[in-house]
Amino acid sequence: MPTITTKDGVEIFFKDWGPKDAKPIMFHHGWPLSSDDWDAQMLFFLSKGYRVVAHDRRGHGRSAQMSEGHDMDHYAADAAAVVEHLALRNAVHIGHSTGGGEVARYVARFGEPQGRVAKAVLVSAVPPLMLKTESNPGGLPIEVFDGLREALAGNRAQFFLDLPTGPFYGFNRPGASVQQGVIQNWWRQGMIGGAKAHYDGIKAFSETDQTEDLKAITVPTLVLHGDDDQIVPIDASARLSVKLLKNGRLKTYPGFPHGMLTTHADVINPDLLAFIAG
Repeated sequence: MPTITTKDGVEIFFKDWGPKDAKPIMFHHGWPLSSDDWDAQMLFFLSKGYRVVAHDRRGHGRSAQMSEGHDMDHYAADAAAVVEHLALRNAVHIGHSTGGGEVARYVARFGEPQGRVAKAVLVSAVPPLMLKTESNPGGLPIEVFDGLREALAGNRAQFFLDLPTGPFYGFNRPGASVQQGVIQNWWRQGMIGGAKAHYDGIKAFSETDQTEDLKAITVPTLVLHGDDDQIVPIDASARLSVKLLKNGRLKTYPGFPHGMLTTHADVINPDLLAFIAG
């Protein structure tokens, strides 16, 4: 399997498909999944002539399961290591959920300073801050995230069935068309990763304030979010993020769930293409 080793000795798995001289798109997956969650997008953009790259976050998927480093700083540094190894330039970085936080920190700390980024896309993404605080009254209370930690530590396998069966894809909504294969694939991806990485990752995606990351980004940035996102509510995320971005644009999708990249790839992919090619 293609891997790189980071400066702190972590083996990171990656995919690199398509012509090496084509415009690169790098995908950053959500918690607790893997690069496989981008299948619908990678195959679509590969068919359009792009070079598509995705990696498994440390502790997730096929990357090494280590004890430490499960925070947004390490996530961004690991992404930068993949970018540098592949010598990607003029790349478009697309992140979903926690991966959106990873993109924001990568672009602000590494991508733009190194001149490697052309555009960015944040899809159902966690920035600027999910946790409710005095300065972020619209966030979710800490009890929500404590509940996630308790469920994961108590029975991760069952928790990783309940989440995609219910709110992640909106399959708990009346009249929803439940896709059993999608649920099983979510479970498969999650269970390949490490429990420690997933447990620590809850703090990373919920308590990391990325206000300054968003303010630092100057490249064109598209923010996509479903208004029925039960995992990352739109009012405290996308609608705040676009106000902080210097060159941001928000597109919302009525009734779409958190996992809309999978359930509504036929709608999202053309919108991504229009932004990237525009």
